[in-house]
Amino acid sequence: MRVLFFDPLHGAAGDMVTGALLDCGADQALVMQAMRSVVGEPTISIVDRAGIRAVHVVTHAGPAPRTLGEVLAIVRTADAPDEAIRMAEGVYHRIHAAESEIHGDHAHFHEVGADDAIADVIGACTALHSLNPDGVVVLPVLLGTGTVEGAHGRYPLPAPATLALIREGGLLARFSGEEGETCTPTGAALLAAFQTISRQQVPSFRVERIGYGAGTRNPKETPNVLRAMLVETEEAAPGDTVDLLETNVDDVTGEVLAQTLQNLIGAGARDASAAPLLMKKGRAGYLVRVVCSPDKSSALARLLAEELGTLGVRCSPLVHRFVAERTIEPISTWIHGEERAIDVKVGRIAGKVYSVKAEFDQVAAWADHLGVPVRIVARQVEEEAWRAVRRSDDGV
Repeated sequence: MRVLFFDPLHGAAGDMVTGALLDCGADQALVMQAMRSVVGEPTISIVDRAGIRAVHVVTHAGPAPRTLGEVLAIVRTADAPDEAIRMAEGVYHRIHAAESEIHGDHAHFHEVGADDAIADVIGACTALHSLNPDGVVVLPVLLGTGTVEGAHGRYPLPAPATLALIREGGLLARFSGEEGETCTPTGAALLAAFQTISRQQVPSFRVERIGYGAGTRNPKETPNVLRAMLVETEEAAPGDTVDLLETNVDDVTGEVLAQTLQNLIGAGARDASAAPLLMKKGRAGYLVRVVCSPDKSSALARLLAEELGTLGVRCSPLVHRFVAERTIEPISTWIHGEERAIDVKVGRIAGKVYSVKAEFDQVAAWADHLGVPVRIVARQVEEEAWRAVRRSDDGV
């Protein structure tokens, strides 16, 4: 499994994310094409940051306050892959939620809605798409102190929007002790959107590529860079460990939820379910839970986000589970003078059968053909399965 690590050695901003991904092997021509379609020709250069060679991306664009709709309209015109555009839309929905929490429902984007920020988001999403990792890990984000001047006035650092994005994205953070803004809202939104798995899910790996994205400032004592590492993990050992994905939703219909569960199973989930939930402010919602193998957690977390519009998916990695010995055995049964073989799932512990369950779809189809209630057909098939098990145990 190929996993991408983001390691904010000093900070995180949109241009730093794009630069790190380019240095890690992302398709530069594709990224330049996407960014160029939003603003003028960006400049990509190699710079030195406290002795570290890094890629610096400059968009040459100015400020422009915009609404979410105006920003999304620009994003959708970008000459970029469809998946990259969807990722960029998700990034801006995250930023809008954070800005609305702080400034109210009619918040405008200022710094993050400027042409350069939009180009950085499109560039970073296109770069990630071109690398196509199986999972993304974000190591703790470093936060600076002091104040920053914004469109709404002077704010303490970390900026309120940055903190809200870090919280909602489940990112780990720590203070760097440095004066100044080390993590911008755009950088926080990108890392939160890209993160799909936790560091605990990748206990060991081989490093394939390393990239450094440079920030604009160049302090002498600290390398102002974001590091990206593309690694190859060891193959997940088969057995009794799974990942557990969870998210809370309160704005989807039952039909959408049911289709999403079906899509998750079709995409390789071991199990997918939804339970009613009472959420904050008394809103009714659902807890959606997915059980999957570790190698599928990244893709299924992304599917959850795309289908349900959720901004965060919790992942509990490497959960131990009891796994019984299971076989599928065809069981021949006579009902109303007709014989049919129905697949039955047989569960064993230490070789002893403790559970039999007929495959529902086959049972339902036969019941419909016979004009008999499904429960009657299922019961007779499972009774015959138990008789077959006993004959096998007795050596008959």
